[in-house]
Amino acid sequence: MRSQKKKEEEHVDQLVPSSSAARGQTGVETLGRNEAHSSGVSWAAVIAGAFVAAALSLALLALGTGIGLSAVSPWANAGASASRIGRTAIIWLVLMQLIASSVGGYLAGRLRTRWVNVHTHEVYFRDTAHGFLVWAVGLVITAAFLTSAATSMIGGAGRTSVTADPSGSALSREGLGPNGYVVDRLLRTNVPRSDKDSASVRGEIDVIFANGLREGSLPPADKAYVAQVVIARTGASEPDAEKRVDDAYAQAQQTADSARKAVAHSMYWTFLALLIGAFCASLAATIGGKERDRVVVI
Repeated sequence: MRSQKKKEEEHVDQLVPSSSAARGQTGVETLGRNEAHSSGVSWAAVIAGAFVAAALSLALLALGTGIGLSAVSPWANAGASASRIGRTAIIWLVLMQLIASSVGGYLAGRLRTRWVNVHTHEVYFRDTAHGFLVWAVGLVITAAFLTSAATSMIGGAGRTSVTADPSGSALSREGLGPNGYVVDRLLRTNVPRSDKDSASVRGEIDVIFANGLREGSLPPADKAYVAQVVIARTGASEPDAEKRVDDAYAQAQQTADSARKAVAHSMYWTFLALLIGAFCASLAATIGGKERDRVVVI
């Protein structure tokens, strides 16, 4: 009787490990299958958040442009100064990125699918990545839209100028491309004509100054020619004409250098604003993801 009972217990002990191993193997297979067939990115939520961020960026950009134009006045000592407008534009750019990126990232976090059997640290990383993707895709959408709009405006302005002056003088040196200076120098006369129209003369001198700025100095032949043009147009003496050319070229150099510095500073601030937008989108996505996981099924 006892021997029979002992045999039954040994038989049960042999069956239990087999069942545990089977359950463990099934769990591993299920986990592996879920991990293999489930994506770590909810692209629908990312694209939705990116479009929302791009739309808010364009709306806030339009609002900021309207406020800026309202603060500018064509009259002297009226309206905001240029430095104040520049500082306000920088602050508005940062706020625009902060608001748009935060809303887009939060929506992506709330709209993503819920991940099961995933560690909390992995969920946090995925939410952060979703926010960063929202910022990146939204930035590409906004840049593409602004580039397309700028191209359309430039093309429309070019067609308008051609229509306004079909004789071709409106094209003058804008249509000569990078060889505009070479062509002007090829067709340059030894004695400048005083009866040439002002637009043609201004365009010719502008091309000469542009070449001098690109080369770093005004060639002596160009300087002498521009001085002769000044003498023919104004009747000034040769020393006075040369001094006018030197002063004008120095002012052109200063203007070009100021423009270069302004563009460089604006790029620095734009880079900072974009970094703030990326951080806000990532942080907002983690907040939205936490709120998503707290939803109770009813």
